[in-house]
Amino acid sequence: MSLAISDTKLSDIIVNEPNVVAVLSRFGIHLGVGDSTVEDACRTHALDTDFVLLIINTFVNENYFPETVLKAVNIADIVSYLDKTNDYYTRFLVPNIERHFNLLISKSVTPNNLQLMMQFFEQLKDELSQRITHDREVLFPQLINSASSAPDDAIALIDEPNSIEEKLGDLKNLFIIHLRGEYDSNLSHAVLLAIVNLEKDFKQNERIRQRILTPYAHSLVKK
Repeated sequence: MSLAISDTKLSDIIVNEPNVVAVLSRFGIHLGVGDSTVEDACRTHALDTDFVLLIINTFVNENYFPETVLKAVNIADIVSYLDKTNDYYTRFLVPNIERHFNLLISKSVTPNNLQLMMQFFEQLKDELSQRITHDREVLFPQLINSASSAPDDAIALIDEPNSIEEKLGDLKNLFIIHLRGEYDSNLSHAVLLAIVNLEKDFKQNERIRQRILTPYAHSLVKK
């Protein structure tokens, strides 16, 4: 979709990219937006319009690179948004997968490979949990205190590779390609959709980390 601006209606953004509902909720903006524009909603919720637009456009548009507005970004705002994103994963998206997955296994009465797939999911969940803990206990505090921290350390933290996105794709493909035996079709669809929702949100928020948080960390060296 085209870039959102201050007078873009929230309803237009949501219709074009329904996943942005989760992003807006992290700002306290929920469904029932009426004819409100981005600026209207930001005024109502005491939000920085430029920052909200930065997040929305980076999330929605794969080719958007926000170099021109990065200088005005408050690192505390980015960290707060990403911390709420992590909280959304741990409280909603991951438990949603787990709940449907366990129900699917409990309703399966014949041999299949669901238990092996659940083991893979548990490994993925542990890796995501470790990353979130690292964010909250190490990375985010260091970036908030970047004025007094060692910039090289900040860059090492932000540039650490992770395989979560790849594993989410693998888990999705296990259901699409390798699921065997008899099982409840409706529940298997529910698990797959829950995985896809997490995969898409994670991938889109990785853009925010790589295009906003990483440049900030690298800018510390220049300072």
